Amino acid sequence: MRIEYHRTLIADHVRNRAFHDAMAAVIKRGETVVSDIGAGTGLIGLMAAKLGAREVFLYEAAEVAGVAAAVLKANRAKACQLIPCHSTEMDDPPRADVVVSETLGNYALEENIIDTLADARKRHLKDGGVIIPARIRQFVAPVISDRFWTELTVWDGVGFDIDLAVARTMSLNNVYVRSFTAGDLLAGGSSAKEWDAVTLGSDTRSARKGEASWTLDAAATVYGFAYWWEAELSPGVTLSTAPDAPRTHWEQLFFPLLTPMSVAAGESVLASLRSRSSEEAGTHLGWTAVHFDRQGASKARQAMDLDKGWIP
Repeated sequence: MRIEYHRTLIADHVRNRAFHDAMAAVIKRGETVVSDIGAGTGLIGLMAAKLGAREVFLYEAAEVAGVAAAVLKANRAKACQLIPCHSTEMDDPPRADVVVSETLGNYALEENIIDTLADARKRHLKDGGVIIPARIRQFVAPVISDRFWTELTVWDGVGFDIDLAVARTMSLNNVYVRSFTAGDLLAGGSSAKEWDAVTLGSDTRSARKGEASWTLDAAATVYGFAYWWEAELSPGVTLSTAPDAPRTHWEQLFFPLLTPMSVAAGESVLASLRSRSSEEAGTHLGWTAVHFDRQGASKARQAMDLDKGWIP
């Protein structure tokens, strides 16, 4: 059991407060029924009970369900009922006024939140009920600092007249969890653009694709792209993994290029990102970069794929 992972969740006060405040806005004391999907150690479900929920159903399929059971008992949480299975496996589930699910990753969709909440809306949620989070927006920005790209290309400097270019290419066909500063990003991060948005519960497309482009005011070298997300939990309550947002246990992702692109002023660069996620196959990511000249003609194109970064 990865109890240390759950410790990082419990220590994330920004995350905890955001989910607490989102539930506080919709729970009516003594009336509201809540379903907590992916309950982990039971923290969010317990918060719902403390906020006055009449009943709380906690769904958890992993081993940590045993910890949740003990935690609920220790807290004398009579309103809480632990259901040790995945919510999608539950036959004829009880209906809830609020479905809450903190099944978000550094890549927002890596824990299959789209499929989970599409099923929840259909089978777990009462008519007119509320889903938390409601929406996810995904952002991308060009990385103009070489510090992460240099870290990934150490294969070039091993010496001894040994060529490790194959391993270098595999390294660059991977996605990395990193923390960016404003100086790492084009225009200090203000260049970030939304490439995808998901309305949870009603959007059923677990395969996502989007793009963004930038025309540069000054010459810069692009080493890859930074990724982050923003979740609207409820009206007025958001949670973000952006570099300038309050720090959480999540970080940003780095999508590197195979070769840096030297982009002159007036030229542009385009990033196309794609993903597909499923419980059976996990998450697959791909990204493409295109460098255009001032007239809009393509100067260079690179296509990266996470699958190429793994040894078969």
